[in-house]
Amino acid sequence: MGMMGSGKTSVGRRVAERLGRPFLDSDDQVEARTGRTVREIFETEGLGEAAFRVLEAEALVEALARPDPLVIAAAGGVVLDPANRARLMESATVVWLHADPEVLATRVTTGDHRPLLGDDPRPVLERMYRQRRALYEQVAQGRVVDVGMHSIDGAVEAVLELVA
Repeated sequence: MGMMGSGKTSVGRRVAERLGRPFLDSDDQVEARTGRTVREIFETEGLGEAAFRVLEAEALVEALARPDPLVIAAAGGVVLDPANRARLMESATVVWLHADPEVLATRVTTGDHRPLLGDDPRPVLERMYRQRRALYEQVAQGRVVDVGMHSIDGAVEAVLELVA
């Protein structure tokens, strides 16, 4: 788990590969279910961010209910919902892929899959970081990898050490 640009998908896929487990990206699950991109969901009248948060919670519930162990790249905002935090702490081993907003801003662009950023990602990322940091800390329960200090391969190794 982590903010956009933290490497959830890249690191998660490799961790899943190394563990021999399936990989699920909650954004991909939402897009498959709705037939819309995350950006389209955010921009569609009557949907927007609130609808996306409901859809991401449903994707999380489905993923956590699977009988087989898997690696999930949960959407960065999933921690905003107290019920999601409780589900994660009860049913998953969560690792927070942490990076400072300055690092994240160098990694993200305003591409189709980043509808919350607008033209200048830095202030948005700083606001999100302030809002979410304590929530990520709570859910990760001490399992934190500073991805600003690691390559993708280094982050994968650090995650594997925490979940082994």
